[in-house]
Amino acid sequence: MNDYLEFISSGQAVLGIELGSTRIKAVLIDDKHAVIASGAFDWENQQADGIWTYSLDLALKGLAGAYLDLKRQVKARYGVTLTRLNALGVSAMMHGYLPFDANGHLLAPFRTWRNTMTLEAAQKLTDAFDFSIPQRWSVAHIYQAILNGESHVKDIRFLTTLAGYIHWQLAGQKVLGIGDASGMFPIDSNTLDYDQEKLAAFNRLTREYGFPWELRGLLPRVLPAGREAGHLTQEGAKLLDPHGDLAPGIPLCPPEGDAGTGMTATGAVAPGTGNVSAGTSIFAMVVLEKALSRVYPEIDMVTTPAGNPVAMVHCNNCTTDLNAWVDLFAQFGEEAGLTFTKNQVYEAFFAAALKGRPDAGGVAAIGYHSGEHITNFEEGQPLLLYPTDDRFTFRNFARAILLSTVATLNIGMEILRKENVALTRVLGHGGLYKTGDSGQRFTAAALNAPVSVLTTAGEGGAWGIALLAAYLIQKQPDEALGDYLDERVFKSLQSKTLAPDPQDLKGLAGYIEAFKKGLGVERAALVHYKGEA
Repeated sequence: MNDYLEFISSGQAVLGIELGSTRIKAVLIDDKHAVIASGAFDWENQQADGIWTYSLDLALKGLAGAYLDLKRQVKARYGVTLTRLNALGVSAMMHGYLPFDANGHLLAPFRTWRNTMTLEAAQKLTDAFDFSIPQRWSVAHIYQAILNGESHVKDIRFLTTLAGYIHWQLAGQKVLGIGDASGMFPIDSNTLDYDQEKLAAFNRLTREYGFPWELRGLLPRVLPAGREAGHLTQEGAKLLDPHGDLAPGIPLCPPEGDAGTGMTATGAVAPGTGNVSAGTSIFAMVVLEKALSRVYPEIDMVTTPAGNPVAMVHCNNCTTDLNAWVDLFAQFGEEAGLTFTKNQVYEAFFAAALKGRPDAGGVAAIGYHSGEHITNFEEGQPLLLYPTDDRFTFRNFARAILLSTVATLNIGMEILRKENVALTRVLGHGGLYKTGDSGQRFTAAALNAPVSVLTTAGEGGAWGIALLAAYLIQKQPDEALGDYLDERVFKSLQSKTLAPDPQDLKGLAGYIEAFKKGLGVERAALVHYKGEA
């Protein structure tokens, strides 16, 4: 305790903050990368005028809220007020649309990764670039705004992501980590910058509109991991700590997206390695040894925080439906005068799922609360299908709900399996792996590969960006990020590995068959139910 008191008060700790989809989390780590303290602020996206969005004012409030929660924990646990840091980093949900004018004013409400409103733009850009451009990407959003004739486009002078915006407010620098930048616009892994040929192609597409800008001038400067990305300004320090205790001047690492911090938090940045991040969304990241044989619209091509090419299978829907059912059962408990907690409901769900039939007994859950590009849905409608016999049990229901969290991922991974992409090591992190073995077992079945979960899995991206901040100040001159993580971080960490269970594999195959049939019902529900509900 006394050692940490001196360590923290002398400004040696490193801070990482990630703005996730439901929680803003801050973690403080020591020089051995262990978590000293953490803080959090809960928030939720809102659907306004058909657009999934977050208020930037709430983002800044949540940034301070998570930091102050951590600061209170440090004071209570170690008896010291946090005033100095060795380094810090910020990460957030990737993609989306945050356009600003010359005065730094937001020109349109933040359009998050969850929106599926850019199909026309994404298809036209994919054709023009000969490169898969998903609907979530920033370039798809700005091109769709152009195609829609939105009047604000001519006034854009800066386009960034949520992490880029927060970093800009803290350090005054319009920069972005290369992993996050690769979700704005395609990256050339040789130059570690935006792909010049594709920039030229975009300029040709938009020349007729006569805008007073070219896209390259709107985008943040690209920085790979290990490069300094500015220092905390006086104004930034006040934003982070409104109490005024935190001193400015702290170096910042490049701001990253949640995919990059997920790779970092699992040590999966070398070719042949992969990771799965499972929370509100679920995505698998596989670092490639060679390029895919062709363009696949279902597969995102992004990069590690060091710039290596990565195939990303991203699904918009994962635990939202699970959370909704847990909330429902918790409400039932309150109505019935029972005393179980929400955590107990989660534990019951995860435990019961392991006791259900391998294929969930014919129960199928389509947990689409939003659109899903892997299966070509522009919007979602949660759906539960079940047999009218004794197979409709809580155990089968629980298994169906949990299998639904990985079902669309399994469908997307079919492409990489056909490409013979090898997975030598897969690590999982995020909320799906916090309770029991169910999430890990079902992910192993979905990937048909062993999945390891570290003791830090619940810390997720906030720990990942803290590691990138530590890498900034602790790396040797020629020390690659992969070597740093392997030798200094993960070598001594405990992990639990589960190989695919043959019964789980067989059961998932049966469940996926029912799930795919259910997608036809989902399409009918969107036509005949959602519009009337």
